[in-house]
Amino acid sequence: MTVQYKYYICDVFTKKRFGGNPLAVLPEADGLTDKKMQQIASEFNFSESSFVFAPENGKTRKVRIFTPALELPFAGHPNIGTAFVLASSGAIGDFHESTEIIFEEKAGLVPILLRKFDDSSIWCELQAPEKLSIGKTVSAEDLASAISVDSSDIIVDTHPPQQASVGLPFVIAELKNTQALEQASINIKGFKKLTSQYNTCFVHIYTHSNDEYDVRTRMFAPFDGMPEDPATGSANCALGGLLTYYNDSASGDFEWKIAQGVEMGRPSYLKARTQKKGGEVTAAFIGGNSVMVSEGIIFVD
Repeated sequence: MTVQYKYYICDVFTKKRFGGNPLAVLPEADGLTDKKMQQIASEFNFSESSFVFAPENGKTRKVRIFTPALELPFAGHPNIGTAFVLASSGAIGDFHESTEIIFEEKAGLVPILLRKFDDSSIWCELQAPEKLSIGKTVSAEDLASAISVDSSDIIVDTHPPQQASVGLPFVIAELKNTQALEQASINIKGFKKLTSQYNTCFVHIYTHSNDEYDVRTRMFAPFDGMPEDPATGSANCALGGLLTYYNDSASGDFEWKIAQGVEMGRPSYLKARTQKKGGEVTAAFIGGNSVMVSEGIIFVD
């Protein structure tokens, strides 16, 4: 028997269609098996697709997130985009200036604050489901080989290339300037070594910027069905946490305006912020706008 499921496609971390990071959202996914969700995500072939279910623990919705290759416990742009779609379609009810919802996910609970503005745009900001965790360091030489840059292009003054996570782990590395960031590209042989030695397939690189943005970033994941991602909320959220961890201040609130996806022709704009108390990173947030692109029906046998 063929079943019809409604879907929406939105662009996340942008106010302009065909910018940002595209996302497919199935707002009523009850009845879909793991296999079918994976097939649907592969069919859309976006970096992620999200599937929304009735809550199991009394929160707003249960959300599951799939790349074209696998399920993720947490990701940034699918949460922002899913919240936007549910708000835009009226699925979470009407609200005036702001409201908060909570998604149940494999990584934990994801609170999301939604703000509605006079121009009808909706800003969504999530709080990461996990506190910052820091993992293995990666040699500058191995990281440089994976992204086709010279090891001298990698800055280690603040931190070495290092795994960090607020729900999904990334190797995060600082590059010396925008030119080095723009020139980076995937070297499959180097990525295979990185994956085998450090058990990671996500690499997030950044450089500090002297323009209207504080940081410019790129994220590569060639073994996850997306050679490069135009906007990675979970990676930039972890980046904010990592920079806060290495900040000399014992306590405070910190924020960064971040640009990503420029090199792909899909400019994306994100805002990361963190909170630190007593030397510990206590919370990390990522936010941005979204815009609706299309809606339709997908047929599932």
